[in-house]
Amino acid sequence: MASSETAQPAIAPLRYDPSGVMIEKTGLSPSDLEALAPQLEAARSEVLADLELWHSGKEVPAEKEPLDAGFTDLPDRLLKAYEEEGDESELGQIIAAAKRISSKVDRVVSLGIGGSYMGARALMEACCHPYYNELSRKARGGHPRIYFEGNNVDNDATQGLFDLLGREGTADSVEDQWGIVVISKSGGTLETAVAFRQFLSLLWQSCGRDGDCVAELVVPVTGEGGKLHQLVTELGCPDTFFIPDGVGGRFSIFTAVGLLPAALMGIDIVKLLQGARFMNQLFQTKSPGENPVLDYVGVCHAMEKKHGADIRLLSTWGKGLEAAGMWYDQLLSESLGKEEQGAMPLTVVNTRDLHSRGQQHQEGKRDKLITNVIVEQWKRDRLAVGHSDYNQDQLNDLAAKTLPEIMTAAIQGTNTAYHEDGRPTADLIMPILDEATMGQYFQMMMLATVVEGRLIDINPYGQPGVEAYKKHMKSNLSS
Repeated sequence: MASSETAQPAIAPLRYDPSGVMIEKTGLSPSDLEALAPQLEAARSEVLADLELWHSGKEVPAEKEPLDAGFTDLPDRLLKAYEEEGDESELGQIIAAAKRISSKVDRVVSLGIGGSYMGARALMEACCHPYYNELSRKARGGHPRIYFEGNNVDNDATQGLFDLLGREGTADSVEDQWGIVVISKSGGTLETAVAFRQFLSLLWQSCGRDGDCVAELVVPVTGEGGKLHQLVTELGCPDTFFIPDGVGGRFSIFTAVGLLPAALMGIDIVKLLQGARFMNQLFQTKSPGENPVLDYVGVCHAMEKKHGADIRLLSTWGKGLEAAGMWYDQLLSESLGKEEQGAMPLTVVNTRDLHSRGQQHQEGKRDKLITNVIVEQWKRDRLAVGHSDYNQDQLNDLAAKTLPEIMTAAIQGTNTAYHEDGRPTADLIMPILDEATMGQYFQMMMLATVVEGRLIDINPYGQPGVEAYKKHMKSNLSS
């Protein structure tokens, strides 16, 4: 795996702690994980060999097709090119395009479905202000508001965004103007293609039918030679970014698919990639027991095989990681849900969902492995409950307690309750919700997914099952 020639900046590591899985009868023992170590090492070696094969350009064996291993060292390659070529590199061009668009518009509609939007949405929730789109332009640092569409065919949601953007007239100022980032490798995905046609028509109105204005405000991220590429070439868009071959949609967070919307929001995409590169180094060099990727795969695989825990519950603590969990839901489902195999992912947000799904997790079927995703350091000052002259709620005894202290008590109390009933949990500990941490998270989960695929002899690339609904939908529309 390629690595940068420059020193890796200091990064607080994401940590995986499976100690809560070591529960008698319903959990694992250290020997269970030790026995898996040789298989995990072999699966890692196969993943790295896949990358070498992909780079070599040699013929790929039929059983390996498709082989979309290009994501594996993508952060390393992008950073190396940026360090050597600066503004001329792909990363430099993405940053420049984001600055250009940000100077012209106050809103951007990002059109894409599945992996073409879920990573960017996760970055927005994790790294931006919780109410980013509600802030003034000044408070957003001059960065545009971002709206995600083209991921459904919801008539009223589309019309509602039309209302917000404005249906008629021309934009008189930056605050009134908006643009489009359209993301589709082929341009043939119906939901995104329909949305682009509709929003492009509205943009023509906003630009007063000025073709140069429209071209300036559309940035495509696509493949070479597809329908979308043909369309935007006709429009004459000055910036076009390509999704590289060998990188599947759900593995594309570190291409322009994720990096361009992130840069538009003011997210430090260099720091994001540095976090991913750091995870690559851990994955490549550390043994089981010190390697978060292999340890996560080992625990998940052993729990499924030994106890039938085929529901993987990602239990996020706080609101900033729900979309990151949904991103992982797609990654795991499309990669391993094949040949009647693959665990079912489920994302919950606590403490919210303790009041909905919590009963099932505490006393329902023993078919779940709960992975808590815990953020250690909050970005804002700790907010205390506070003293009140109106103590009918009887909270004055807790007046000095802060929200982070209440959250910690909830995490500890919930885990204790689960463990008392013999329900295993593991912890994925994030030092802080920032770009470096999210880079580690995305890369860890992508690597873990392909390692598990090789471990269970399932090709983690491609998604043949997704094509079935598309075929029948198009048939229904043409009948």
